[in-house]
Amino acid sequence: MSAPPNLFDRTTLVAHRSRAQAPAIFLHEAAGDSLKDRLSLVNKQFLSQAVVTGFPEFWQAEFPDAKVVEDTELLSLDAAAHDLVVHAMSLHWANDPVGQLIQCRRALRPDGLLLVAFLGGQTLFELRAVLSSAEAEVSGGLSPRVAPMPEIRDAGALLQRAGLALPVADAETSVVAYKDMFHLMRDLRAMGETNALSQRIKHPTRRSVFARASTMYHDHYPADDGRILATFETLFLTGWAPSHSQPKPLRPGSAQARLADVLGTSETKLRD
Repeated sequence: MSAPPNLFDRTTLVAHRSRAQAPAIFLHEAAGDSLKDRLSLVNKQFLSQAVVTGFPEFWQAEFPDAKVVEDTELLSLDAAAHDLVVHAMSLHWANDPVGQLIQCRRALRPDGLLLVAFLGGQTLFELRAVLSSAEAEVSGGLSPRVAPMPEIRDAGALLQRAGLALPVADAETSVVAYKDMFHLMRDLRAMGETNALSQRIKHPTRRSVFARASTMYHDHYPADDGRILATFETLFLTGWAPSHSQPKPLRPGSAQARLADVLGTSETKLRD
């Protein structure tokens, strides 16, 4: 099997994360609340937890009893060692997201739970649009600026490819108002979420590109008070390590009752 493409520069990503500041990581705070809400609905006690993340201090505080490991290509997780693994706000920076999920599944005991939170494809669609348009207009070309992120329609397939059972994918969207595009970019820098693509341009972007993009942003995505709007989409994945104790689908034709009887309606034949 060939190695996954090296989309991201790991050294740059770690450097960006080292600049992250507490007030700006509101996406992690919201994701932590959502993950704990999901856990509260599970009628099971988790005694051996692990968290995979690029922000260990924050997530250790969220899951104080968990082993926290860095989201490197090869995860420091022992096989069948945990009944809960949380992959926290890092999968969108993975060169091999399926490989990350496979490693998490191998770290789970039978009927162990995997929870994943990461940024989805609708994140910053406004910024991507204006930067692309402005760069094409001013410079006559495009350069890689925003990391590719999966859409929710593809997210559930990641769990199935990793061999997890009972996969579920859902999304939460936040729309945040900023004074202008430059304040948004400053916030992204404070989140540790700026460009770490391997093929990014290595020289400074022309100021005229950013000036034009800022004008386009105000024109196309304004808030009611003169500010601009930025969308953040967080995807959540839930999957279980396969176990004989989990419910299995019935064999075709093994039903004991007709659906029409259960629904209290009459069954009619389809037209030819």
